Amino acid sequence: MAHVWRMIAQRLALGFLTLFVVSLLIFGATELLPGDFAEAILGQSATPETIAAIRRDLGLDQPFHTRYVSWLGGVLQGDFGNSLANGQPVIELITKRLGNTLFLALYAAAMAVPLSLALGILAALFRNSIFDRMSNALALTSISFPEFFVAYILILWFAQSGMFPSIVRLSEGISFGETLYRCFLPALTLTLVVTAHMMRMTRAAIINLLASPYIEMARLKGMSPIRVILRHALPNALAPIINVVALNLAYLITGVVVVEVVFVYPGLGQLMVDSVSRRDIPVVQAVALIFASAYVLLNLTADVLSTLSNPRLMHRR
Repeated sequence: MAHVWRMIAQRLALGFLTLFVVSLLIFGATELLPGDFAEAILGQSATPETIAAIRRDLGLDQPFHTRYVSWLGGVLQGDFGNSLANGQPVIELITKRLGNTLFLALYAAAMAVPLSLALGILAALFRNSIFDRMSNALALTSISFPEFFVAYILILWFAQSGMFPSIVRLSEGISFGETLYRCFLPALTLTLVVTAHMMRMTRAAIINLLASPYIEMARLKGMSPIRVILRHALPNALAPIINVVALNLAYLITGVVVVEVVFVYPGLGQLMVDSVSRRDIPVVQAVALIFASAYVLLNLTADVLSTLSNPRLMHRR
């Protein structure tokens, strides 16, 4: 197990280095946003003196490196600063929306992961059959469509008929079942987008193992095809499957921006888009850094789980 802990330490160090570079890119990119927040507050009739006073009060007149060091020091202490739009602490704005984004991602994952594994196993079991060809065609079609197009198609089919709401309204006091009902369309959109990739990877990993000698021996012993796949092929295909599942879970958390905007879902993606339009730089920086941290953490989790699921990596000679 010593090499596993060493690998985890190396991945953590690389993850922190990656986040440091990403924080530089995020802070620099927000500086390139068009417009000026002080002018947006005061309007076109503002004088240069009042604009300079507002910029001085907000600290926008300081050099780039000074503001970056101050911001990074606050982030390391859990302080993302205050919103320029309403003066509230950024951490409070994020806390309200983070739970909604995680709920939507877990909702979609609860549908996508079992569905993709089942379809991938069945496609490998009935290789080159009509089911295999149809599932691959549908998977390629789903991958080819962008999220907003899938979302609007689902709205056209389900929302206009009155089956599900097209705009997600979450409020305190509603039941868990009502929450699932209101969030079904955005969760289904994310499910359709990520299921195809996971299903194709599961199918490819299992088919790649079906030509192995031990699989041939299991078949010669008279085992049924489904037992050969579930008992012998699937456990040895877990490493690539875990990797693709973890990457798609990272996408579900970080790639919800478009889906949240389409369904007006009160999550981090919607908050980020609103903050960009208002040039609320501290909120944009905080949300982008949270998305990057989630992606790095899930990549680390995928590496560790892939190692633990592979006996050849766990028990080196």
